[in-house]
Amino acid sequence: MIYRMRAILDTEEDVIRDFEIEATATLEELHDAISQSFGFAGNEMASFYRADEQWNQGEEMPLVDMGAGEKPLNEKPLKRILSESENRLIYVYDFLNLWTFFIELIEIAQKDASKGYPSSIFSHGEVPETPPNKDFSRSDNLENDLTTDEDKEEDDYDSDDFY
Repeated sequence: MIYRMRAILDTEEDVIRDFEIEATATLEELHDAISQSFGFAGNEMASFYRADEQWNQGEEMPLVDMGAGEKPLNEKPLKRILSESENRLIYVYDFLNLWTFFIELIEIAQKDASKGYPSSIFSHGEVPETPPNKDFSRSDNLENDLTTDEDKEEDDYDSDDFY
């Protein structure tokens, strides 16, 4: 089986790459396929995240051991990560520049024995010279979620309980 995947770079202009990759390929091989199809060397830190239908970022799937108890998933096959119902990932390449991609499984198909994989099947748009600026400012609707110490009742913390 092969996966037909679409990778969309999060930029103002449309930058899209479609490719085929074997279902038995690993996350690391998917990382290589994406980075190469967009013209990156593939030697920067990167990570995948599960995403829902609205592209909300979910569980991280690190490619390398980050030392935070997360087990790297670089050797996990795609068929154990993606399915027709769980078909979206967010891919962040180069943690200093935060190139961000929306990855979607668009079709599961039969493997063509005469083709090599991964294989590029569609390309649209040019990768910009510099990554887009990310806006990390907080949203105004979060202000209602924030409370100050004056808003909280005094808790029952007693430092003597710890000695």
